[in-house]
Amino acid sequence: MKVLVVEDDRDLAAQIAAALTQAGYTVESAHDGETGEFLGATETVGAAVLDLGLPGIDGIEVLRRWRGAGLTFPVLILTARDAWSDKVAGFRAGADDYVLKPFRMEEVTLRLSTLIRRAAGHATAELAAGALMLDTATGLATLDGMPLRLTAFEGKLLRYLMLHKGRVVSRTELSEHMYDRDADRDFRSMEVVIGRLRRKIGEARVETRRGEGYRLLPVDPE
Repeated sequence: MKVLVVEDDRDLAAQIAAALTQAGYTVESAHDGETGEFLGATETVGAAVLDLGLPGIDGIEVLRRWRGAGLTFPVLILTARDAWSDKVAGFRAGADDYVLKPFRMEEVTLRLSTLIRRAAGHATAELAAGALMLDTATGLATLDGMPLRLTAFEGKLLRYLMLHKGRVVSRTELSEHMYDRDADRDFRSMEVVIGRLRRKIGEARVETRRGEGYRLLPVDPE
């Protein structure tokens, strides 16, 4: 899942990006309102972390423009403002949750994970596709109760497929969420990773739809 971090404090933005990358997300960053608005509108974004006190266009206006353009990805607001009026303005503009500065990185990661899960229609941190389980809070994947040893990329891929289990996900959609904006998106490499993932979770669990993409079965294959 690709997350956009819009924060003018470059050190803080780098810390947030590092924490989210460690948690298995692909991260894009912007340090002013105009760039943040542009990336949110032009990149395939699964969620955003948005500071209110941005240079140029402030965070509330960025959010209003995203929502006005029909963009519905979850937005977690970061702010040092604790006035109730500021929170009301953020929620009215379309924010999904708030974190007040200073904060712990673990809180940002957990709140963001919750927003992403709920946006995909999952109420709990544990995703299931038959005997295949993934705890999105810890990143632990198990099959028939036994832990799976996955690489970081395999874990990211599995999480995205499980968030969208039962739906055909195109290679383009996967690549947009798996790779950074400037990365070389190699479909052949992705197919190799999917092949490795299949061998670990069961060949029949991930269907290949010719010309369409991939589909993770929501139940155990027969």
